[in-house]
Amino acid sequence: MLWNSSSDGKVKTFKDLLDNYELECGEAEVVTPEEKKENVAFVDAIMETDVMQEAHKYLISKGKSPEHVGQFKWQLYKIWFSLVRRTRGDRDQDSSSFEHVFVGEGRDDKFIGLHNWIQFYLQEKAGNIDYHGYFRHSTVQDDEHFRLIALQFDWREEKGKPISSCFLGTSPEFEIAAYTICFLLDRLCKTDVQLGEYEVEIDVKPFAKNYIGTAYIAAARMY
Repeated sequence: MLWNSSSDGKVKTFKDLLDNYELECGEAEVVTPEEKKENVAFVDAIMETDVMQEAHKYLISKGKSPEHVGQFKWQLYKIWFSLVRRTRGDRDQDSSSFEHVFVGEGRDDKFIGLHNWIQFYLQEKAGNIDYHGYFRHSTVQDDEHFRLIALQFDWREEKGKPISSCFLGTSPEFEIAAYTICFLLDRLCKTDVQLGEYEVEIDVKPFAKNYIGTAYIAAARMY
């Protein structure tokens, strides 16, 4: 199933991660023992799903991931939760792949990252996001529901996001699987992908070779 749904328990492990980060680039991130447990719980939870197990099998077949599940979990952990230094000229490790893609970050007067519909919904509900509306969407012409949107917003009236695109209605493990596969198969990846009946473009840019700088979905065809 393309747009698979997580159980409430798996979504909860995802939500538990969303308040673990400092907003501003340049501010050091500190991972507490409790936050590390939450990261591990999330990886354990998503590896129980069919979509992540299929992703693992596929990456094994391509020689990109170890067969042992525990080693694959560690590979996922390193890609998504290792701290990196995103701000030039700063010694602090102030970001991670997960933070940028799923949580979002601030840099000066700009908001960067955030390509996840659940986080967007939660932050808008909390009053942190002023949504300016979508201005394009593209999956298939006769689709009853939007599956991909590009949108604009302000963060707490302090930072603007000129454009952010994201899937709608997908589970966290689906997005982790899609982005991880693209990253490991081609670390300079910008690929047109056929996901069932949907034509999309997945763009995954590396950071410091072994990590994900950004990952997002875009429309392969515009309507």
